Amino acid sequence: MGPVQIKDGIYWVGALDWDIRDFHGYSTPKGTTYNSFLVMDEKITLFDGVKKTFKNDLIESISRIVDPRKIDYLVVNHVEPDHSGSIPELVELIGPEKVFCSPMGKKALIEHYNREDWPYQVVETGHQLKLGKRTVSFLETRMLHWPDSMMSYLTEDRILFSSDAFGEHWATSQRFDDEVDAGELFAHAAKYYANILLLYSALVQKVMGKLPELGVDPVMIAPDHGLIWRSNPAGIVSAYGKWSRQESQRKALVIYDTMWEATAAMARAMCEGLKQEGVEFKLINLKHHHRSDIMTEVLDSRAVLMGSSTLNNGMMPAMAELLCYMKGLKPMGKVGAVFGSYGWSGEAVKLISEAMGEMNIRLVGDGLRVKYTPKEQDLTKCVELGRQVAREALALEAGGSCAKAGS
Repeated sequence: MGPVQIKDGIYWVGALDWDIRDFHGYSTPKGTTYNSFLVMDEKITLFDGVKKTFKNDLIESISRIVDPRKIDYLVVNHVEPDHSGSIPELVELIGPEKVFCSPMGKKALIEHYNREDWPYQVVETGHQLKLGKRTVSFLETRMLHWPDSMMSYLTEDRILFSSDAFGEHWATSQRFDDEVDAGELFAHAAKYYANILLLYSALVQKVMGKLPELGVDPVMIAPDHGLIWRSNPAGIVSAYGKWSRQESQRKALVIYDTMWEATAAMARAMCEGLKQEGVEFKLINLKHHHRSDIMTEVLDSRAVLMGSSTLNNGMMPAMAELLCYMKGLKPMGKVGAVFGSYGWSGEAVKLISEAMGEMNIRLVGDGLRVKYTPKEQDLTKCVELGRQVAREALALEAGGSCAKAGS
């Protein structure tokens, strides 16, 4: 694509990945970007690399601005291979005076690439680097979302190179937030948060609290994936505040998998109960929805009802997969219920209940099981269970959210 100037003397020199469709379990139907930024000053500085397979795109973009061998400093905000995979060849080509990284970043770079001979310069929160007319301030952001993660802030320009925070997996020919549809942009950003950063919500809040303390007040946020926030950086910061507190809406998800439509019938009856109590709902058939899209819906839902037929003394495989994925992300402050049909054993409801209990989802009832096809009285029970869950969800709203991270 070539470089894009984001401010006088500052350029996006990253790469577009139009074809990637799975990012370690996260569906990326519209691809992603690997963002890298070049700052022209007395000390020419490159912030982050790209995935190894896109190194030529990065080098070509840099070469349109300056001979890569004239780059003085390389800043590695994050060592995950989608950003650092090109670093060994960049170091070889550039021969930088220094490679700036966090303490854990140095350790991770050595462990990844077995190169102790690079000119490492370890920086920590509050450390500053003079480039000439510009100053870089560093902020460690451990476990957002790797131990090595940090952010870099150009104080004079008020640009925050935010690493894996505030990003989206979305490949576009546009580079800025005001060049795309805002609704779609925030939908991508919510999916990114729900599937990558949700687990670390308490840490997100701590980092956001540190930003003003360190004088970080960005007018532009440049993440390592997706669009650059130049018109509405406050909007994405506000969204991260809401998402990190796991604030929920008056919304329920009824998620199910079914063999012969018996569990599906129960799920529809649950929806009727939710509707009767005035709670918005979404009916999600696991045969047609990806787990990462479901987690995006979980992000702002107050209730999660989960149902499965029993298969081989267990639950349906898609339900087991979703529960495993959800447990890793640790959504908080939810109420829920479990239901399912069976033929002769019926373990699915018990197993789902145990998994949801491990996530501290407050379950309504002991789980509702139906043998073979649900009768009218069974469906009536399903409607009532939906109503009970709705009332519990509304009680959460009335009593204040119990979903604040770290509570």
